[in-house]
Amino acid sequence: MRGRLRVYLGAAPGVGKTYAMLGEARRARERGRDVVVGFVETHGRARTAALLEGLEVVPRRTITHRGAVFTELDVGAVIARAPKVALIDELAHTNVPGSGNVKRWQDVDEILDAGIDVVSTVNIQHLESLNDVVEQITGIAQRETVPDEVVRRADQVELVDMAPGALRRRMAHGNVYAPEKVDAALSNYFREGNLTALRELALLWVAGTVDEQLDRYRAAHGIERTWEARERVVVALTGGPEGDTLIRRAARIAARGRGAGLLAVHVTSADGLAGGDPANLARQRALVESLGGTYHQVVGDDVPRALIDFASGVNATQLVLGASRRGRFAQLLSPGVGVGTTALSGSIDVHMVPHEEAGSGRARPSTSRAALTRRRRLAGWAAAVLGMPALTLALLPFGGALALPSEILLFLSLVIAVALIGGTWPAVTAAVGGFLLLNWFFTPPLHTWTIGSPENLFALLVFVVVAVAVSAIVDVAARRTREAARARADAEALSTLAGHVLRGEAALPSLLGRLRETFGLASVTLLERRGDAAPDDRSDPDAWRIAATSGAAPCTSPAAADTDVVIDERLVLAARGRLLDASDRRVLEAFAAEAAVALRQERLRKEAEQAAPLAEADRMRTALLAAVSHDLRTPLAAAKAAVESLRASDVRWSEEDRDELLATADESLDRLGRLVENLLDMSRLQAGVLGLARQPVALEEVVPHAIDDLGPLRGRVEGGVPVDLPEVVADPALLERVLVNLMSNAVRHSPPGSRVLVTASGHGDRVEIRVIDRGPGIPPEEHERVFMPFQRLGDRGNGSGVGLGLALSRGLTEAMGGTLVPEETPGGGLTMTVTLPASRTAP
Repeated sequence: MRGRLRVYLGAAPGVGKTYAMLGEARRARERGRDVVVGFVETHGRARTAALLEGLEVVPRRTITHRGAVFTELDVGAVIARAPKVALIDELAHTNVPGSGNVKRWQDVDEILDAGIDVVSTVNIQHLESLNDVVEQITGIAQRETVPDEVVRRADQVELVDMAPGALRRRMAHGNVYAPEKVDAALSNYFREGNLTALRELALLWVAGTVDEQLDRYRAAHGIERTWEARERVVVALTGGPEGDTLIRRAARIAARGRGAGLLAVHVTSADGLAGGDPANLARQRALVESLGGTYHQVVGDDVPRALIDFASGVNATQLVLGASRRGRFAQLLSPGVGVGTTALSGSIDVHMVPHEEAGSGRARPSTSRAALTRRRRLAGWAAAVLGMPALTLALLPFGGALALPSEILLFLSLVIAVALIGGTWPAVTAAVGGFLLLNWFFTPPLHTWTIGSPENLFALLVFVVVAVAVSAIVDVAARRTREAARARADAEALSTLAGHVLRGEAALPSLLGRLRETFGLASVTLLERRGDAAPDDRSDPDAWRIAATSGAAPCTSPAAADTDVVIDERLVLAARGRLLDASDRRVLEAFAAEAAVALRQERLRKEAEQAAPLAEADRMRTALLAAVSHDLRTPLAAAKAAVESLRASDVRWSEEDRDELLATADESLDRLGRLVENLLDMSRLQAGVLGLARQPVALEEVVPHAIDDLGPLRGRVEGGVPVDLPEVVADPALLERVLVNLMSNAVRHSPPGSRVLVTASGHGDRVEIRVIDRGPGIPPEEHERVFMPFQRLGDRGNGSGVGLGLALSRGLTEAMGGTLVPEETPGGGLTMTVTLPASRTAP
């Protein structure tokens, strides 16, 4: 019998997976179970090593690779020892070349096949399906992965959870990594945002696994009724206008239950030839997704059964339906979808929601029922009216040579031909006419309406029945062929629209051009109403403006169009060139809905482009005011006081005092000169006279220069920038000024004797520079206040607190396309993080 696998899953290293595994092993040993340690890595953690003491450890296998000696799990020794439970750490580990298997999870499979239970550990970043997601979050690619299915097959998956703040405190106290690695780890992989995202991934993955286990259990035990482990609300959509009302009602029902899910479902016919309005469905799908729900489409001819099957499949607890749109007489003939669904619902609660369309008698739109063209129907009637007499005349000379059954078969062949050409009614007419002609000319006694033999009567009646049945079948086949061709054309048109959206061709002229090409129109115009709606403004060109157009001679009003689609109260899509079939309007409405979305996106993009310079100017103005109000005034006051003191005639200064005052004035004026230079650069930049010199910049060059600019404070700053870090896109001078400001702030607020640490790391397409101090720090709720002009925490004096220069630093950083964000330093202090885009050019 195969052993059982238990996996402890964690969001990140250090949450306590190995610790929990060893604790469970000790408890199992106390209960009398035979437990051995196949492979456990303590990573130098004292508390983990203490739990390992007293447990039997199977010796590891020693492997030499490229002159180095490694130890790996000895699968054969564990199987030979044959314990009840084996502890095997790090399920995603890649074995050293020369081992029996490439991955450790394959070793675990062998041990499980030997009938030994295994307890193992894995982190969420090592799951194969989440590998790329974790890399996007942390900027670090995980080379060791394990297939999700391996973990999903585990008999028990237990989440070892820890809050990000608690894990960072463990890191700061040295309980996870060695002290020399703590700062780098906290500043890179173990940032609070990273840990929060990884924790969410772990919780969601485990929740999905629990759902799968519940579904497997219900399927294995034949449980079809709903288990209300979590509220799930399903709303049924027909593609009608009432769908918006139903979705919002279902969303309110779902909001009453904490963590409830919202799902929308649309049932299409099994032949795929009928369905709801695509424009309405597209809009309603967007509405569902904006409310946090999901949209689904299922196929089925029995709508109530399809709805219940879907709801049961997703373990739904409530089903929201719209009241029937059919009239009272129609409801008497057939109970309808609502009644049928309620009868099948079982334990699922069904909500019937009234709406404006209820009882209106309007059914959901469907495809055209015209199977054949007018020309083919006329040809069919001609074949029926002329073909039957012609066939009779052709058979009269052979009256004695052919038997009645042969003549009946020839007439039946002509009826089928008429059905193929003109459809059912010409074929039925031909069948009746054939019956009469066969009776008069070929059935004894001839030239009378009397039929002498009952067999002949039976044969003629069978001829009529078969002819009508075959013609009906042929007509249905022709109808289906025409509908399939129409559905294929619609699908191709909608595929063109979807491709247009996926390729990002959001420009209105491009979308309207594709619509014009699809239907062969002369022009397609998106009209927008200028003012409020009026009863007679459809034909008034002054009431409309052209938002976008494609083709010659655009329509200036909806009345001037051959076909128009009303999108909303202000937008109308007008097409000119030819009249479109009613079935074409469904596709046209889908294009119209996308055109309205494209128009709104285009306008939002223009508004964003117009607002960007204003926002930039506002940031620069804020930084300018901060500098003028604080940083400019302070050195000016110091220099003025020193000069006034030297000019005072009533005080005799010693040479030492005179030198000190002159040094104060000189230092203040130098600082004033630097500030004036910064302000002039900022004012030129704001006026558009001086452009930012953004270029690839190597941080290993900028950071040392910024430390040197600190003067006497440079000894309290320690910089560590990796040489393989990618270059950043920034203005070198402005970046240096930002770093000088942040480092001087950090030094002023750090305890005496402590050092300020400057580190940098790359994360995908961005690079982060951190200035870390061990000062008093700032409460999280005050983080944004430090960047506001004229703000000092606690109204402290100029020699303490956070200076207004941070406003200037943030303004300059954002002007270079970056961000400046404060974070808490684990163990106390403040970390200022400057994020800049990485250069695409290799350094």
